[in-house]
Amino acid sequence: MVLDVGKLTSVADYLVLCSGGSDRQVRAIADHIDGSLAQQRIRPLSIEGTSTSQWVLLDYGDVIVHIFRTDVRAHYALERLWGDATRVLLSDNPPAPAAGTARPSRTKPARARG
Repeated sequence: MVLDVGKLTSVADYLVLCSGGSDRQVRAIADHIDGSLAQQRIRPLSIEGTSTSQWVLLDYGDVIVHIFRTDVRAHYALERLWGDATRVLLSDNPPAPAAGTARPSRTKPARARG
């Protein structure tokens, strides 16, 4: 699920919420996302939760990816927390990025890290 939270917070423009059935699946999803984006020279600002892999967070600035184990996702229910956010409809066949496409610039100022 992708939520457009840009009008609700300055933290990010989009939240991606997904889940896996086990810690191993959660870690595999996180590794796949990170690896796929790294091939496009897109690196996360931060990765959290890989030590337990029950809830992994990949912070790409304007897009934050939350990967939950299914039971953990149900417990925290971020979809309800961000109930005012618009759900983004995704195509089954997203367009491939053009070769040599640069990473889009940030639309919001960088957050302080501490």
